[in-house]
Amino acid sequence: MLDAFTKVVTQADNQGALVSAAQIDALMAMVKDGAKRTDVVNRITGSASAIVANAARALFDEQPQLIAPGGNAYTNRRVSACLRDMEIILRYVTYAIYLGDASVLEDRCLNGLRETYLALGVPGSSMANSVLKMKDAAVAIANDRNGIQPGDCSALMAELTGYFDRAAAAVS
Repeated sequence: MLDAFTKVVTQADNQGALVSAAQIDALMAMVKDGAKRTDVVNRITGSASAIVANAARALFDEQPQLIAPGGNAYTNRRVSACLRDMEIILRYVTYAIYLGDASVLEDRCLNGLRETYLALGVPGSSMANSVLKMKDAAVAIANDRNGIQPGDCSALMAELTGYFDRAAAAVS
C-alpha cells in the first residue's frame, strides 16, 4: 500500500523521469483538501457505530428473512459477524478517503471478499445493499456543512461515494 505521494514518486523513479507538473498539481490539490479529508474521516469515524447499526437495522427491516430461523443472519453470532464485516468495510473506506487512494480498500479488504462470502453462503446482494445503506448515511454525515472547513466538497463526496460503490460491487 502506497500513499498518493509515494506512488507518484515511485512511478516517476521507475520510469527514470521527473514528477510532472500535472502530478504535482494533483498532489497539491490533495494537500489543499487535506483538512476536508480529515473532517470527513473524523465525522464518519465518530458516527461509525450508528452508521453500521442503522444500516443493518434498515437491511433487516427490508429483508426480515435474513434474521428469521434458517436465515443467513439468524443467531446473534451471525448478526455479529455481519455487523463486524460492515464495520470493517466502513473502516477501510475511511482509510481510502483519508489517503485519497483506493488501493488500501482493494488490497486489504475487498480482494477475495466475494469468494469468501460465496464459500460461506453469505448473500452478496444483501451485503451490497448494507454497504449502500452505509454509503447514504456516511455521505449525509460527511456532507453536513456545520463545523467543517468551508469550500466545495463535491469532488470529495464523489470520491467517497465511489469507494462505497466499489465495495458494494465487490461483495455482490
